[in-house]
Amino acid sequence: MISRRMLLAGSGALALTARTTFAATPRTTTAPDLFVGTGGHGHTYPGATLPFGMVQLSPDTDVERWDACSGYHRTDTSIIGFSHTHLSGTGIGDMLDVLVVPTRGPVQLTPGTLEDPGAGYRQRFSDEHAEPGYYRVALETGVRAELTVTERTGIQRHVFPRGAGHVLIDMSHLILDESDRGVLIDEASLAIDDSGTLTGSRRVFRWAKGRRIHFAMQVSRKPDRIVFYGDGDVAQADGARGVAGKRVKAVLHYDDAGAAPIMIRTGISGVDVAGARANLAAEARHWDFDRYHAQAAKRWAPALSAVTVEGGTPAQRTIMASALYHAQLAPTLFSDVDGRYLGLDKQVHRLSGKDRAYSTYSMWDTYRALHPLLTLIEPKRTAELVGDLIRQTQQSRYGPPVWPLQGIETGCMIGWHSVSVMAEARAKGVRADYAAAWPNVRRRSFDFTMPDLDNSLGIEPYDTIGYVPADKVFEGVSRTLEYAYDDYASAHLADAAGATADAARLRKRSGNWRNVFDSTINFARPKREDGTWIEPYDPVALGHSATWRDYTESNSWQATFLNQHDVYGLIAAMGGDAKFEAKLDALFTASSVLPKDAPPDISGLVGQYAHGNEPSHHVAYMYAYCGAAWKTQAMVRRLLTEMYKDAPDGIIGNDDCGQMSAWFVLSALGLYPVDPVSANYVLGSPLFDRAEMRVGNGRTLVVEARGNAPDRPYVQSVTWNRKPWTKSWIAHADIVRGGRLVFEMSDKPNRNFGRATADRPPATTGVSR
Repeated sequence: MISRRMLLAGSGALALTARTTFAATPRTTTAPDLFVGTGGHGHTYPGATLPFGMVQLSPDTDVERWDACSGYHRTDTSIIGFSHTHLSGTGIGDMLDVLVVPTRGPVQLTPGTLEDPGAGYRQRFSDEHAEPGYYRVALETGVRAELTVTERTGIQRHVFPRGAGHVLIDMSHLILDESDRGVLIDEASLAIDDSGTLTGSRRVFRWAKGRRIHFAMQVSRKPDRIVFYGDGDVAQADGARGVAGKRVKAVLHYDDAGAAPIMIRTGISGVDVAGARANLAAEARHWDFDRYHAQAAKRWAPALSAVTVEGGTPAQRTIMASALYHAQLAPTLFSDVDGRYLGLDKQVHRLSGKDRAYSTYSMWDTYRALHPLLTLIEPKRTAELVGDLIRQTQQSRYGPPVWPLQGIETGCMIGWHSVSVMAEARAKGVRADYAAAWPNVRRRSFDFTMPDLDNSLGIEPYDTIGYVPADKVFEGVSRTLEYAYDDYASAHLADAAGATADAARLRKRSGNWRNVFDSTINFARPKREDGTWIEPYDPVALGHSATWRDYTESNSWQATFLNQHDVYGLIAAMGGDAKFEAKLDALFTASSVLPKDAPPDISGLVGQYAHGNEPSHHVAYMYAYCGAAWKTQAMVRRLLTEMYKDAPDGIIGNDDCGQMSAWFVLSALGLYPVDPVSANYVLGSPLFDRAEMRVGNGRTLVVEARGNAPDRPYVQSVTWNRKPWTKSWIAHADIVRGGRLVFEMSDKPNRNFGRATADRPPATTGVSR
């Protein structure tokens, strides 16, 4: 089974814990479990990195199957080696740059296979341990490997048994996929200089086509000899100082590797070798591994204490800590210590002051909850990210980015959701030059000669006939719905630029979702260019034929509710509150059977709701818009307890750069941004008895759930700063002032809470109510 993301490069019921498990516990920072998400379809990695760091130094166990998109899967029994860059939770694999293999015995230059690790340099392993900023493992050759990091450098310490050993540097290592065609590495080089620094570069055509990476590496003990290998694993002449080709390697030999630990420090850069050298020189100035480790732990401490909780079960507290950890891995730093970075225009730029460039923006996923979470717990970082996205929007020939990775716009998924991230930040008061992004946002919106990648196909008919025709453009229904949201977000950026007429045009066009909504059956469905609905029609099907999809990683059930900016318009189109509520009920109670061609991304099913994939993430909160907030409370609590575990398979779908985790963090606090650009949060059902969240400027949000228990998910009443709060929502502007949000919980619903029209989430300016 191949997902859309791969082509581009039932939930299990858990028994509710006993009520007594919610007894209050001391408020301490629970340690995250870095192996949560490394099994199942979570696609996370357990290695060492810093919050939003450039380097992710982690073990690789597989490069070929979908569930090893990060290079690692918890079920694997052998380790290939340790590479310096990884993606967390994505549905496509890439990276795994600069593989280091510490080992003994005869030199082997190929890794072998999962089934037969002895056929190559793979090693079985034991005694894995991972914590934020640190990883260690015992390899079968007797090597004890330890990893830690600074922002831009990887630090390794390998303790060998007495006797000969060697360290392989494999620049041919990368993710492989059955869809890959052609040359995946077209340029690579390695060289050693007089100081003993090993440098190298390569250009990779995996997912981010043409991505370049450079490194500079130093070892604490001079090797007795170095052998370079070129294409075909041909050894270079004795005394060779380097090698160039497509797939190059080097082996550092030690006659007595066990005489003392071998430390390796490696700086990387997306710009050039000089940048890698400068990063290494600035951040790795000594050979004290334990000191680096301690500094990494110190860097993680404030990030992991951004949210603290009391109550719940030990497992739930671990899930929360792990989710908070995973929500602070990406986007990843991409500018060197001197401010240089590679822009989406393929040019090298230099930042001044404290500005930073970033990569690894999974915005089809993360605009929904990850970026809203960061606006709360990382306001300064959010300002950096927004400034970076404005620059990327200016530099890219495709306009506002959707999935940029190390200087390459992959065009992955659909839409150009960076406009949501920018518009949300503007609505929440984050200072930035939003008007500077507008010219290229405008081009993306209205200039149909602008070049397209997969994410923006069909925008001209979307403008001229009001929808993306499903008989002409792949995934036309989902495109129409998501382009409409991006129009709504883009209108806010037009406002920032004073482009009043363009803003009005975008707000009007954001109503295009109506053109693929069939009010006779209350489903979003595919429509031909001539205006007729495609028949036959099945709301469970992914497309109107076996080879054609009308929806992006979803079907009609899921896509129908993909309307975050005009919920009241959707309610009206369905015939009012009662019919909308009944439609939501039907979504959650429908058969969970999917077509045989459904991608594995559609997972975590409750009826046809799919928690394992992002298009569904806001849907449980939509009950609040029709006055049935108690149903939001019940369903959110169910999702919190059924869809996450403190186990390797504890994330029900791909974590997608922290989006699945961010949903848990926010929902466990009792709030969620259905429409991030509105700068409002819908209230749900807090999981913990008490939680504290730092919200910037020395302020704290305290959330209490009094009378909370597994069988008491319902909100009887709410107070905000000791005053009654009857609304089923709260504004960002209120939360960031700090305060105390208190929920009184019960085993019986209060159907009147949030039921009055005045207490429901506000309508978005410029769209329906």
